[in-house]
Formats: sequence, C-alpha cells, structure tokens
Amino acid sequence: MADIADRGLQGGDGIDTFPFPVELSVGGVGMQVGPMGTGRTWHADAPLERVHRIDFHVVMLFGEGPVRHMVDFTEYEATSGDLLWIRPGQVHRFSPTSEYRGTVLTMQPGFLPRATVEATGLYRYDLPPLLRPDPAGLAGLRNSLGQLRREYEDTSTLPLSLHIAVLRHSLTAFLLRLAHLAASAESVSRRSDSTFTRFRDAVERDFATNHSVSAYADALGYSRRTLVRAVRAATGDTPKAFIDKRVVLEAKRLLAHTELPIGRVGAAVGFPDAANFSKFFHQHTDQTPAVFRAELR
Repeated sequence: MADIADRGLQGGDGIDTFPFPVELSVGGVGMQVGPMGTGRTWHADAPLERVHRIDFHVVMLFGEGPVRHMVDFTEYEATSGDLLWIRPGQVHRFSPTSEYRGTVLTMQPGFLPRATVEATGLYRYDLPPLLRPDPAGLAGLRNSLGQLRREYEDTSTLPLSLHIAVLRHSLTAFLLRLAHLAASAESVSRRSDSTFTRFRDAVERDFATNHSVSAYADALGYSRRTLVRAVRAATGDTPKAFIDKRVVLEAKRLLAHTELPIGRVGAAVGFPDAANFSKFFHQHTDQTPAVFRAELR
C-alpha cells in the first residue's frame, strides 16, 4: 500500500480518520500517485486489518489479484485490471492476506475546482466502489493514469504554479474516464438528474436529524411524487429506502468503531429512544445493534 496516511485523527464519533498527508506528496501538492506494493505500509496506528476512515479519495488500479478489500461493510474482490474507488468519509479495511500490486492515486478534497468535482461525480456515494473496465476502457485508464504519474513526478520542467495546473488537467482527464466507467457500471445504467442530486446532498447533510421524505421534498421545493420518481430513476429505491440505508450505514460505522453505548449511537442517527433504534436497526439488518457490534469485535 502507498504511504497514504502519516497520522490518524480521532473524530468526534470516535472513528479513526486519516487525513491526506500533503507533506508526503511530491512538491506538497494535493495529490499522490505511485506504485502499490509490500514495501510500503500504512501508519503504525492503522494496521491493515483495522477498519478506519479517510478524508480523501483513493483510487487503486490493480495489476494482480485477487485482492479482497472491505468498503463500508461490503467485501469486494478485485483482480488485475479492476479499480477500487474509495471516497472521503467511507470506512475501509485492507486484507492482510492479499498482496496489493498496481498503482494507487490519492487526492485531497479541494484540489480540483467545483465544476470539475460535479462533472466527475467525485461524491457519488451511490455508485459502486469496484469497477471493471472492458479492455478498451482499461487501456484508456492506464494511459491516462500513466500520463498523470509522469506529470506528477516531473517537478523540474515547469514552475510550481504551472506544474499544479498541468496536474489538475491531467487528473481531470483521468477522473472523467473513471466517472464514465462508474456511471456505466450501474446495474441498469440509470441516470441521475438535478432533483436526485439535490436530494442526495440534503440526505448526506441532514440524515442524522431528518428521516422524513415529505420534509426533504418541502425543503427542496419538490412534490413528493417528483422526488419519488427522481430517486427511483437514479437508484431503483424509494426516497425512504435511500434515507434508511444512509442511517443504517452510519449506525454500523458507530457501532463497529466506537465505544458509544447503543442508546447514544441511536441518538446520533436520529433515534432518541433506544428501543425504537434497536427495532429500526433489526428491521434493516436482521440483527440487533448489540449482536452486530459483537460480531465485529
């Protein structure tokens, strides 16, 4: 693995979060790209088998496999030519029994302008992390990533300001290819529109305090029917199911990686009553919060 994290931060929810180490990148820019391999390690406080959270993007292009890697409590198996895209805020875990070979790209939020962020879908958490390009798509991604790596390592040809500008353009070209692949990987090639995008962003911001579809519709200025149609077209789910999945994910993160009492976990995701939280969690996972926590300890 690449030397992605130099230190861990303890978030307010108790989950170890590792920041992007600007000081380790060539020239101190907001990205890194280089080889994966057994000669590199994570921070000593984050063993490979420990789940932790990152506040930056990681894209791994595998040169060998199979490799097993957990992202947000789902195990993915990647092989040569596959890519794994982990976004800020997601929890993940490396497999201590897998050999990671290939190229890894990391990027600090804020390195690219907002227009590029929107165009490349950097925060499309509804898209799958594991991507399997066809031969033509893989060739394009490898060429684009190779060009990005050459520009990243070339610190002598251009002044720093121009070097960073070229990096941003090269990174954008790679991410546009990657975003096209990610969008194409949706099970029925669904397209999201601005209605769903606004809803998705509102849920990400407010899921801990707002579980009401009608409240989101009113706040966004849509009818409930319009919201249902947009969310179903983009994800195949109802708005209520989309909200519930986000709440369950956060509850799992807190149960697995903090020592918060179950009642406080429930309160943190919008359930002041512990019994109601336990009922909700069991309904969506077929496990009680206590059993889920025990199985991961």
